[in-house]
Amino acid sequence: MRPGGQRARRPEARPGRAGLAADAALALALAAVLTVATYFVSQHHASVRPFDAGAAALVIASAAALAARRARPVAVLAVVFGIVLAYLTAGYPDGPIWLTVIIAYFTAVVCGHRLAGAAAAIAVFGTFLLIHPLLGRGPAPSAAGLAAVAAWPLVILGAAEAVRIRRVRAAEAARIREEAALRRASEERLRIARELHDSLGHYLSMISVQSGVALNLNPGLPGPVAESLSAIRQASKEGLRELRSVLHILRQDGEPAPHAPPPALARLGDLVNHAATAGLQVRAETSGTLRELPFGVGQAAFRIVQEALTNVTRHAGTDAATVRIGYGQHDLTVQVDDDGQGRSDDLPPPGGSGIAGMRERAAALGGELHAGPRPGGGFRVTATLPLDGSE
Repeated sequence: MRPGGQRARRPEARPGRAGLAADAALALALAAVLTVATYFVSQHHASVRPFDAGAAALVIASAAALAARRARPVAVLAVVFGIVLAYLTAGYPDGPIWLTVIIAYFTAVVCGHRLAGAAAAIAVFGTFLLIHPLLGRGPAPSAAGLAAVAAWPLVILGAAEAVRIRRVRAAEAARIREEAALRRASEERLRIARELHDSLGHYLSMISVQSGVALNLNPGLPGPVAESLSAIRQASKEGLRELRSVLHILRQDGEPAPHAPPPALARLGDLVNHAATAGLQVRAETSGTLRELPFGVGQAAFRIVQEALTNVTRHAGTDAATVRIGYGQHDLTVQVDDDGQGRSDDLPPPGGSGIAGMRERAAALGGELHAGPRPGGGFRVTATLPLDGSE
């Protein structure tokens, strides 16, 4: 939109090479057909001037101009009208040459130049009304003749408008399909980014933490073993950095978060057991009436718990966390608490894609997520997921 609320006019679509070739073929065919037709009409129609080379040249010129009818519709309409006016002024008989005006007029209106089309219709009507009296070739046309001349531009205008509207609707439908395809591609990129972060990132974080713990708890390890563990820890950190750079490319702000497949809350026990192998003791508590959850809610809850526990392992500096799942009548509450005092300086800074991904998952279901320090110390992640938001 331009300032002031005016919509910028969309540039006209130029015909391609095939379109130009079709227009040239039409012009060539019309030049031949109209020349022959005009000759035969002149044999049976009295006129001031008989058919001759000049008449043939004007008929061919008016048809040839149509070769550019879609590339320059207004200019072609003006040129064709001028040629036909010269043809009539010279005294040649009325006849097939009017077809070139009709085609040029129709094309201009279809291309959206309705003002030029209306001006041409008025000019044609005035020419038909005045040319014979002004040149002294007879009286003004009858009322029936004027009605016929006034009617055919209106008929052509209606037909051209119908074609134009159909083309606009077809172009709009194509644009909508293209936008839908782009939106699906964006949703798929976001789904891939989230799944990579939640699954691969989780395991890389576990590898980094486990190798670091092994080094800290066993300072007397043989040199090759310590070097291997250090290399594993460094490689996992590098892998996490590379993963974040890939996620930054895949993730685009403002995209709607789609509902993604696999893990559901039913696998929470597996997640707790896996965290225990990394040295994190997790206490899981459930309140409310347990029941089957909509797939999107269960999957989002699982991923939020997984990411929250990963953050506890990496940043909290504690070996204990509590997961509380609350089954409400209309929503599911997920809460993950830790009593840590912060993160170690050698760990990467928080605030990457983790919390943003959790918020996106909650927002995708119409819920919300809060993450921040707890009163008295530690960190808390709380998500509220409506049970009807995954439909």
